[in-house]
Amino acid sequence: MRTRALATRFLHDTRGVSFIEFAFIAPVLALVLAGAVDLGGLLYTRYGLDAAVSAGANYAVVKAADVDSSSGAALANTLAAIVSSSGSADWANSTIVVNGGPTVTTSGAGTGSPSTVASGSPGPADSCYCPTPGSSGMNWGSAVACGQTCPNGVFAGKFVYVSANRTYSPFFSSFGFITNWTPSVQAMVQVQ
Repeated sequence: MRTRALATRFLHDTRGVSFIEFAFIAPVLALVLAGAVDLGGLLYTRYGLDAAVSAGANYAVVKAADVDSSSGAALANTLAAIVSSSGSADWANSTIVVNGGPTVTTSGAGTGSPSTVASGSPGPADSCYCPTPGSSGMNWGSAVACGQTCPNGVFAGKFVYVSANRTYSPFFSSFGFITNWTPSVQAMVQVQ
């Protein structure tokens, strides 16, 4: 009789049940948390790129008078510094093209030793273009008369191309929710 009473009391004892339930649900909560942290980091990186490119595009609009052969290279350098240094000196890789001419490319984001390469001739910055998107940036085509209607329906003018990217490495890559990813953001600003 005593054994039966002990068994009944044991079966009706609820102490420790919450610990057992937590042990079952904790791994699921940990996976959800890891996924949320990685997704949040990825979105933070993407929105940071949006903000950096937007800041560069806004600066290009404000400095529209500098889109010419004499000031284009300096404008490209300034834009590269704005876009690449969102909070730190080498936050993002960037490519700036001022009206098909002066070009500045920064690389090495996140490595602590970024590099900047200037290229392009300043001469084209004085002309007007009808640029079209291409697989590796913009296709500037040949110079046309300013104000002429382009085949894509916009008016020929002076443009500044701003592009940025940054590789995102997830915190919990071993879970496989999000792998290394390099989001990229581009903007084409018509300044004239």
